[in-house]
Amino acid sequence: MSESGDLNVLGICGSLRKNSYNRRLLELAKDLAPEGMVINIYKSFADIPVYNGDDEDRDGIPASVVELREAVRAADGVLLAMPEYNFSVPGGLKNAFDWLSRKDQPFTDKPMAIMGGAAGVLGTGRSQYHMRQSMAALGAIFMPRPEVFVAAVHTKFDDDGNFTDELGRTLIGQFVAAFQKWIVQVRP
Repeated sequence: MSESGDLNVLGICGSLRKNSYNRRLLELAKDLAPEGMVINIYKSFADIPVYNGDDEDRDGIPASVVELREAVRAADGVLLAMPEYNFSVPGGLKNAFDWLSRKDQPFTDKPMAIMGGAAGVLGTGRSQYHMRQSMAALGAIFMPRPEVFVAAVHTKFDDDGNFTDELGRTLIGQFVAAFQKWIVQVRP
């Protein structure tokens, strides 16, 4: 918990694009967070190098990985918002989490939730499934439902970046409120 007593949630965007739809979804979730929950959006994992065990053996864990690891560790829960690339997890996000899985990984018993938007009709259903499989190996505790798969995400924002889907807004608000309850229920 933060010093104010609020649940501290780390929001991680799975896209490296500055104005990605998924970053906008995280910002919406932050705005819709219920009282008692604060969502802090992580800057980016763009400076994390591609994982190579030889580099790790020679140079150790990069500072950018240590910084993200400590942010995950300090959070009461982690909220992912990610796109779907080729029916799966974006490579950059998977790479960052592969680094985090090395030495002193922060995900064991960490409450997590995942949402995302993509252009296709299934939203990010496949990528979310793959991420859940991968993170289960690290002991993360994913909220099973509700789920948020924003299909045709490019049609859900106006030219000013405002989310225009009222039903979607309601569902994301319910999702964030459910995550708050999930964190309280499962955290050690």
